[in-house]
Amino acid sequence: MLNCKEVTEVCSAEMERPLRLGEQVSLRTHLMMCTGCSEYRRQLKTLRQVMQAYAEGKAIADDAAPGQGNG
Repeated sequence: MLNCKEVTEVCSAEMERPLRLGEQVSLRTHLMMCTGCSEYRRQLKTLRQVMQAYAEGKAIADDAAPGQGNG
């Protein structure tokens, strides 16, 4: 079974390429037991989505940004 360090490496690899069957099984097994790694994977996926949206010019406007006053 993968340890937490190995899981972080597999999660990063998952963002770049399809995982092999053995990697998928090992990852899912570990994630069922480790809330820390499950949260890390969730945050990694969220960060990737946000960065892709930013790169495509779809970033969410920040209400607190200079020049974006509310009145």
